[in-house]
Amino acid sequence: MTEIVIGSGPAGVAAATALLDRGRRVLMIDGGKAFAPADAGLKDALAATGPQGWSERQRAAWAAPPCGGAPGQTRRYGADAGMEPAAATWADAAGVALRASMAEGGLSNLWGAAVLPYAAKDMAGWPVTADDLAPHYRAVAGFLPVQGTDALDGLFPAFPMAGRSALAPSAQAGEVLRRLARLDVPGVTVGAARVAVGDGCRACGMCLHGCPWDLIWSARQALAVLSRHGGFTYRAGPAVVAVESSDRDVTLRLADGTSVTGERAYLGAGVLPTAQILMASGYADRLELKDSQQVLMPFLHRWAAAAAPDRLPFTTLPQVFVEIDRAEVSPFLVHAQLYTWNDHFPRDLIASYGRLPGAAPVLRALARRLIVAQLFLHSAHSGRIGLQLAADGRLVAEPVANPAMPARLDAALGVLRRTLAGAGMTALPFARRVGTPGSSFHVGGSLPMADAPSRGQSDRLGRPGGTGRLHVIDASVFPSVPATTITFSVMANAHRIASEAPDD
Repeated sequence: MTEIVIGSGPAGVAAATALLDRGRRVLMIDGGKAFAPADAGLKDALAATGPQGWSERQRAAWAAPPCGGAPGQTRRYGADAGMEPAAATWADAAGVALRASMAEGGLSNLWGAAVLPYAAKDMAGWPVTADDLAPHYRAVAGFLPVQGTDALDGLFPAFPMAGRSALAPSAQAGEVLRRLARLDVPGVTVGAARVAVGDGCRACGMCLHGCPWDLIWSARQALAVLSRHGGFTYRAGPAVVAVESSDRDVTLRLADGTSVTGERAYLGAGVLPTAQILMASGYADRLELKDSQQVLMPFLHRWAAAAAPDRLPFTTLPQVFVEIDRAEVSPFLVHAQLYTWNDHFPRDLIASYGRLPGAAPVLRALARRLIVAQLFLHSAHSGRIGLQLAADGRLVAEPVANPAMPARLDAALGVLRRTLAGAGMTALPFARRVGTPGSSFHVGGSLPMADAPSRGQSDRLGRPGGTGRLHVIDASVFPSVPATTITFSVMANAHRIASEAPDD
């Protein structure tokens, strides 16, 4: 009998890879919306020519669509299919920024490609350890490209970077790294960002609009490889709406009223669709998501970069990681990633502060000295998002604030500001933006793994209540959400569950 994987995002492709390596037959059932460029001809033209041959008209046309979507919706390649509109998932979102995806590859079509394993201290209380995940980080890195340096290995030994290289930093990022390397700030570790980018980056500056060469990894790429395997079958739509697990098999009920039965099922639809499926299946009446809350803090550098920041070559993915390990700030790591110039900076400044006549040229000049830090807190210091099913099957959100969050955030930002000040950067605290609940998309823990799971929990193999043939494999089973990047660990844990699931 075939084993079924639900969802084609990072968790789904990691689990499917592990199952195929075990010699199992895999059926992947997915929402399956095609994710394709809005203008494939333009994409092909850009890829064929290279950045030095692009006209300003071509650049503007490629950059415009991602900036023209509905509020809260992220786009790449001018395409909307990567993220569901709020009304498709939420009956009442109550200010929650989190969105679902029904696309091939899921939300990995839209991510920032930042890649870190989890540190042992951030997994305290989990029924699995960083050492348990270590071989699965390595297995996932067999098809997920990881570029970076070893400067952070001391904090993240589960996946050392020996033998790997980092993307060439932009002029701004190179100067930031050089200046920070000269500092010795207790409890602060700095290194080049680790990113999931394939070889051959052309440093064209279009990362946040969609790489014309598809070098920023997406689960769609792994799905294409899996589809060439004789033991793998992919079925796009209708989506799974409920599951029933017995001692013998698992039956999935689909949106069109049909059903599919398999030996085991691995649920990795993303935290929101997974929550809908679990509640519709009777595993819980209410679930609660843990959030890793974020803040954006802009800085102006006081030094002159070696080259104009908007002059090629440069990339616009995160380029610098800053890890704060200070007991007075948090017993867990605080993670920050620094973004150097991209074309969103002047656009955002003008939209926010450009009402005065003549302000636009000044703001464009300021944008060239702008560096934006995105800082994340551990879920222990963040709010939560309660979830219930509405009568129509959509979700109702109930954000639950964490009263400790503001003080933890201020403490972390204080360390970051003092550190970056030593590297010649001045914070702009009036412009900081604390993200709305779920805006980091580093969210999970609605069915946390436990050594002795009860209702509303899962065992170390992601089985609700510790029994049955249904395994939840996405971030829903994380007991907490560390501040460091989430996707790599989701994939490693999904690969681990699929590798360790019983044979019968």
